[in-house]
Amino acid sequence: MMRIIFCLLLTAMTIIASAQNVPLEMPTGFDSARPGSVAGKIDTVQYQSKTVGNARKALVYTPPGYNKKKKYPVLYLLHGIGGDEKEWLKGGNPQLILDNLYAEKKIEPMIVVMPNGRAMKDDQATGNIMAPDKVAAFATFEKDLLTDLIPFIEKKYPVLSDREHRAIAGLSMGGGQSLNFGLGNLDQFAWVGGFSSAPNTKKPEELMPNPEEAKKKLKLLWISCGDNDRLITFSKRTHDYLFEHQVPHVYYIEPGVHDFKVWKNGLYMFSQFLFKPVDVASLPKYTILGTPAATNIRSAKYPQILPDNRVIFKVKAPQAQKVQVDLGKKYDMVKDTAGVWSATTDSIGKGFHYYSLLIDGVALADPASETFYGMGRMASGIEIPYRDGAYYAMREVPHGEIRIKSYLSKASNTWREMYVYTPPGYDQSTEKYPVLYLLHGGGEDQRGWSTQGKTNLILDNLIAEGKAKPMLIVMLDGNLGSPMGPGSMATAGDSFLKIFESELKLGAIPFVESSFRVQADAAHRALAGLSMGGIQTLYAGVKNTDLFSSLGVFSSGWFANNAALSGTHYEFAKANATTINSNLKNFWISMGGEEDIAYKNCKIMLSKYDELGIKYKYSEYPGGHTWPVWRHDLFSFSQLLFK
Repeated sequence: MMRIIFCLLLTAMTIIASAQNVPLEMPTGFDSARPGSVAGKIDTVQYQSKTVGNARKALVYTPPGYNKKKKYPVLYLLHGIGGDEKEWLKGGNPQLILDNLYAEKKIEPMIVVMPNGRAMKDDQATGNIMAPDKVAAFATFEKDLLTDLIPFIEKKYPVLSDREHRAIAGLSMGGGQSLNFGLGNLDQFAWVGGFSSAPNTKKPEELMPNPEEAKKKLKLLWISCGDNDRLITFSKRTHDYLFEHQVPHVYYIEPGVHDFKVWKNGLYMFSQFLFKPVDVASLPKYTILGTPAATNIRSAKYPQILPDNRVIFKVKAPQAQKVQVDLGKKYDMVKDTAGVWSATTDSIGKGFHYYSLLIDGVALADPASETFYGMGRMASGIEIPYRDGAYYAMREVPHGEIRIKSYLSKASNTWREMYVYTPPGYDQSTEKYPVLYLLHGGGEDQRGWSTQGKTNLILDNLIAEGKAKPMLIVMLDGNLGSPMGPGSMATAGDSFLKIFESELKLGAIPFVESSFRVQADAAHRALAGLSMGGIQTLYAGVKNTDLFSSLGVFSSGWFANNAALSGTHYEFAKANATTINSNLKNFWISMGGEEDIAYKNCKIMLSKYDELGIKYKYSEYPGGHTWPVWRHDLFSFSQLLFK
């Protein structure tokens, strides 16, 4: 008995392994007849459509060795807006691709039905194929498919009629139909594929209003497109929604345009998964190309992010001797004959990361990437997709503005710059607004919270949802004198903190209150900062609770080994604990989990606050000392303010 069970398990594991042992691209010439491949058969059938009111045609492929006494699964394969039931046969040679796959034992025996997806009495692709009635007929085909064609096929052919043995896929317009009909009828289809899906594809939230149900019912969802196809945006928006809602799927991007080269490859790849066990964990590896990073400059194809968050970098430097990508970890790049260096990284963590190219030892910004002031210099940055990042996505909501203001500081008698977020409707309103003064970290400046931090998008979305009060956010340059780099404060005195406090009180706040419509009292002022900005917030905020009603300290804390910074602070806090507690409505301190470099210092500080009786609220969000954490800090903290 145990031997039988072992054999069954071994067989099952072999099936699963072979089901996922799929190459990433169709070999050249695979759509041609090959010696040794036994041919399947294509027939033209005619069925009566009650939906349309006449007889309609379809092509049916039966596999090599077709046996009427055996039952088969079925793939419904749909054409594009300019084709009919013969388009796949004329342009794609699907029967030859399938024959060759059968010969190599790479696909399950199946029946493939190629119908006419234009459900109207004159269903030919003649005249104006974009005419409204002809476009509408592609939507009408859903009813024709479900109530007329499928019952006909299941009566005429020996097919398995449950959803687990029924698949739908198509190209272009047919890709949109496949996603619309397949995902809209999960009780009918368990396998759904869209190749270069067209604008008829429904919006993702309409395609899949219940992602949890889809996860349970779908065996495989396949989305593929050529990288130079102008319709790729429809595939990407669907992929982005699926990614956000953690719905397993393949997002397959290949070099190509809107043509049969791409669609034949789609059939070749998709068919090899059908009607077999699917290893969901392996699905992200099935693609040739990644998606250009959102942080790339206009039209730059690289860096590209693969579905498993590995990144492909390329740079042309034919005279260079050694090139690396420095992304915290250094990756050696390899040069091809054209002088293009490339490297693929490990899987990179979510959110924003600084990086540089090291060309013959010199750290340079990537010319294909936007640049960001960080690490004390201009560097490249890459945004890794983050499924919980919808709160800082660009949405169709009223938007505020980021205003860049130069001012002559009365504290230093120098010209300085600040970035100011004004909420939607600021210019049309006469009301006065509360203000959050927001500070960057070491090695960054006033641009950080706007560009790396997505401040405007976070607030736009929160205000639109009624979760945050409309407010101004003033993003200051915290670098007074020589910029402080990461770690340099550990042994510093408090002189740079005194200079910042003076700038805040005598320079920035007076300028803001004379230049913008704001409420100039402590109840309507807040101060927050990350890392170095958190130290500045602790220093200037706790000492001046008559000026601020809320303080936010993100990924920061007094250095445990620097009494010059922390000692006098704790003495002041001890002597003024009652005043601090009564003045501060919110004293919010957060960390990026134990991996945050400020974690230990912060914990020591909090234990000291507990000893002194200082009231605060502590929050943790995993991610370490990184911008994804600080974006979430702003998202959370801003919802507490001025209420």
